[in-house]
Amino acid sequence: MKGTRRDRAQIETRVLNVLRPLVITVLLVTTLFPFLYMLLLSVRPIEQLLQNPGQFWAPPSAWTVSTYQEVLTSVADGGQGFLRLLTNSAIVSVAATVLTLLVSIPGAYAVSRLRFTGRRQVHFLFLSVYLFPSILLAIPLFVLFTRLGLRGSLAGLTFVYIAQTVPVSIYMLRNYLSTIPESLEEAAAVDGYGRLQTLVKIVLPLAAPAVMANALYVFMIAWNEFLFALLFLVEDRADWTVSLGLAQLSGGIEVSKTVLMAGSVVLTLPIVIIFFAAERLLTEGLTAGAEKA
Repeated sequence: MKGTRRDRAQIETRVLNVLRPLVITVLLVTTLFPFLYMLLLSVRPIEQLLQNPGQFWAPPSAWTVSTYQEVLTSVADGGQGFLRLLTNSAIVSVAATVLTLLVSIPGAYAVSRLRFTGRRQVHFLFLSVYLFPSILLAIPLFVLFTRLGLRGSLAGLTFVYIAQTVPVSIYMLRNYLSTIPESLEEAAAVDGYGRLQTLVKIVLPLAAPAVMANALYVFMIAWNEFLFALLFLVEDRADWTVSLGLAQLSGGIEVSKTVLMAGSVVLTLPIVIIFFAAERLLTEGLTAGAEKA
């Protein structure tokens, strides 16, 4: 009987050793191929693409950066260049990320640590906003921000993103903060730390992975969001974000597909870079938290 179990375990180990690299390879190809094709298409001259549309690989000698020059400096139909759009998106995304964290970190700490009536139910109420589709919330937000004079400005769009992301950020951070032992905070209180000092010096270093994950989540939403950007910034093209510029490129009749792919690369590349940078910081945060705990 033991021999049969041992043989079965050996067979399963061998099968897994064969399937593991195969599955990883398939997932890598499936994930990276669309981005690789987009990147190769963005550096091909439009003349070469028209002559041979089905060609996947082009020699490096035939590559061109004119598509990126065109997309960064000018957009069809009199719009702004992507450099200006990237700046606008960066301003909105960074501001929304910082302000969301400033609100959600104390809010999550209060929900996870303070004792008050309905404490266990209140964080679920934050998620109730996600029971409604975005288009349903767009109309009342449009009316409200119009009356407040914030429609058509990057500041107004930033507040919209904050309202979108704060509830789920509080929910996510609350779940992580609940795993931090309260004994650490009690020891800090014995040393004379107040609530704010405990949050800054004890809780935040341990919660660094969750904070970085939330920051990346908020940044990606603000960077890629299209509906509210179109609704609040459609009147002033000088304040357009990069997602609106890419939509304008895709709808332009005279814009070539190579330029459109270059715009897609410009839109995607910052997120990829930030993701890999955040992955390193997440690993460091997990290690630091383990050591301090």
